[in-house]
Amino acid sequence: MNPPSRQANTQSDVSSPVLHAYAGVAFPLAAAFIALQVIVPTFYAEVTGLSLTTIGIVLLVARLWDTFTDPIVGTLSDLSKVGFGRRKIWIVASTPLILLAVWKLFVPPSDADWQYLLLWTFVIYVAGTMAIVPLNAWGAELTPVYDERNRISGARAGYGLLGTLVALLLAASTAGTENSLANSLGMVALLVSVTLVISVAISAWKVPDNSTVELPGNTLRNALALIKTPGPVRQLLGSFLLNSIGNAIPATLFLLFVSYVLRVPEMAGKLLFIYFLSAALSVPVWTRIARRFGKHQSWSVAMIITALSFTIVPFLSYETRQIYYALVLLTGFLTGADLVLPVSIKGDLIEWDAYTNGLKRPGLFFALWGTTTKLAFGLAIGIAFPLLELAGFNVNDAASASAAGAGNSGGTMALALMYCVPAVILKLLAVFGMRNYPITRDEHTRISTELQHREGNNAQTI
Repeated sequence: MNPPSRQANTQSDVSSPVLHAYAGVAFPLAAAFIALQVIVPTFYAEVTGLSLTTIGIVLLVARLWDTFTDPIVGTLSDLSKVGFGRRKIWIVASTPLILLAVWKLFVPPSDADWQYLLLWTFVIYVAGTMAIVPLNAWGAELTPVYDERNRISGARAGYGLLGTLVALLLAASTAGTENSLANSLGMVALLVSVTLVISVAISAWKVPDNSTVELPGNTLRNALALIKTPGPVRQLLGSFLLNSIGNAIPATLFLLFVSYVLRVPEMAGKLLFIYFLSAALSVPVWTRIARRFGKHQSWSVAMIITALSFTIVPFLSYETRQIYYALVLLTGFLTGADLVLPVSIKGDLIEWDAYTNGLKRPGLFFALWGTTTKLAFGLAIGIAFPLLELAGFNVNDAASASAAGAGNSGGTMALALMYCVPAVILKLLAVFGMRNYPITRDEHTRISTELQHREGNNAQTI
């Protein structure tokens, strides 16, 4: 039997209605989590009086604890009976928890303290795990085709970016008003409430969820073995973690950087919108680039260009803010690669796992992925905020200096360096980690063909 042709390996086998019904769930999830990552830390610092160190530690603890829930949810979703759908039942069950946590966290009482922030951050992270891990595994199960997974992850990223853009538009609409951050979070909470219920209902109705899985007796121990053993899983997860931390630190510090280094807080919402719009428009471009040159090669090029572009950040100020605007446009475009390609590469490892280990466990694979993502954002805020305070940066002092039109101080220079230096180093390390990645298109085609032979032989012996 000849290997499948390249054309056969790139054909579309997921209909457009199913694709959009599946990917639409990413819209409200992205809207909720962009507000959580970008607006909530600054909001609690400015409104509740909590110190940067306290907020950083609270969010780090919540994230680190949440990393334990990812492999548990991934394993349980793999073990769930098909029935209504082993993936969709988790997403449906997560919906009321997400809605409750969003309103509690985004519209807090006036006496909210660090314990309140910790509780509801923990709840929203756990509820998000219940939705995101099964959602990603569900997408990988819709097709075994190498390039078709780019289409699915691209659609999911596209809806996620649309949710991000709408949430940022709402935030931008309140810029310059009294209690602007509070108003932004309230509007985002309403947006998430309406769209989450609608999108989950449509996906549960329209998208098939009847795949099979094959698991060993102790899945968590086997998951740890995947990480400990040299191979493509550890290679990809390591690079993804480094790159994600490199992305998360600037994202966490964005509002502070724009407000106190560039001294244009009124531009924050517009710049975030431009950034994610550029990312959204780049998604189909990166899908085509990856089809031409390969997934991990294209992702590596995007990371290198991003790292090089960040080297100009320490030299920026109010007088050179237009350069930063161009940088936002460029890095937004490059972010499209981060959103589409790594998760598509991860999906290809499901067949590698079945071929190498005789196991099919996409829920557990994407649980490890979710754990890595959460660890990255937890480490980013847990490291960046305390180090900023240690370096002498203070929100009140920076606000006073900005209002007086003073130039950048030692504290704001520390902010600028924290914004860019870790990103440059971590992204280059991630590129180094992906060198000689073995699961290319040709290798995936070979593995898929061998699996078909194996399944055919097993069917003949029954």
